Amino acid sequence: MVPGYWERIFTNMELPCLLVQPDGIIIEANKATLKAAKKNRQEVIGQGICKIIHGGSWPHLPCPLEEFLKNCTLNVEETRLPGLHGEYLFSIIPIKDANETVDMVLLTAREMSSDEVRKVNYMRNGKLAAIGELAAGVAHEINNPITGIINFAQILLDSYKFDPSGVEMIKKIIEEGERIASITSHLISFAREDISVRKPVNPAEIIYSSLSLVSHQLKRDGITLVTNICNDITLIDADFKKLQQVVLNLISNSRYALNRRYPKANSGKLLEISCDFMNSDDGCRTCRIIVKDYGTGLPQSLLDHVFEPFFSTKPPGEGTGLGLSISYGIIKEHGGNISVNSIMEQFTEMIIDLPVCMRADG
Repeated sequence: MVPGYWERIFTNMELPCLLVQPDGIIIEANKATLKAAKKNRQEVIGQGICKIIHGGSWPHLPCPLEEFLKNCTLNVEETRLPGLHGEYLFSIIPIKDANETVDMVLLTAREMSSDEVRKVNYMRNGKLAAIGELAAGVAHEINNPITGIINFAQILLDSYKFDPSGVEMIKKIIEEGERIASITSHLISFAREDISVRKPVNPAEIIYSSLSLVSHQLKRDGITLVTNICNDITLIDADFKKLQQVVLNLISNSRYALNRRYPKANSGKLLEISCDFMNSDDGCRTCRIIVKDYGTGLPQSLLDHVFEPFFSTKPPGEGTGLGLSISYGIIKEHGGNISVNSIMEQFTEMIIDLPVCMRADG
């Protein structure tokens, strides 16, 4: 307990405050923390900080906050805290004992205003765009030599006679070179607008067309599909195939998460897909598509990174980390926005907002 006078200040602070050990174990939490977390004292004290404010982490992806606490350094950051149900300005303040040794850390969280959240989201998008430009630049540098390798290997294959093992080796060089070329192509499209054929399309048709391709897989996996598609026939200016690629990728990720959480049939193995129209903050008409699953969820500490190239939440060897970055590039190319909301072992929802073109009736 925090002794005497300071105990009253700590307990009655209007901001969520926690005292934790450097290893991340919570030793004290005030009333505001319990209220924000919607938990009682027994559910919080003695738990790991990541479990309470983030909802947990995965063994193969350690929580950055818990790693940071071990360094015992002062830090302030804007972050989403699903365990406290909001976006917060989060402060980490080391507390030293008489021997100048950090034996506990004070964490405070101030919920951000809507204007502050918009500013943070703008900065996140700017950071992601910068990463995309860097990735595209690297991809361009790789693309030229890899094209040369593929071409020279093809000349060898066409012009000379080899024993079967030599021919297979050259074919393998071409195959792997083309795989690298495909990756660099995706990186370039992540950052730069691509030439595409756009026309007014009904977003509902994109969703139904995508579902027709995967309905058998969903049924085979025992996944219950729930759709809520608006009947208001409003059109968006889009490349049908590219947006279909995005929807299929999101459904694929949801299937993976649901099958990881429920390897067998389960009533909670749900996938929800909705499409509706709304007015955005700037007053423009917007189409919102949401793909929501009740699978493994994602650790909060990863949510700001899921659209980065080569960042994968899957264990090593199970994902390339390009699917969501490609989807991000496609949505940005269409003048829209894609975001993620998730809580560990509860749900993940991918939210797509696209500008409306016109109504079908004119």
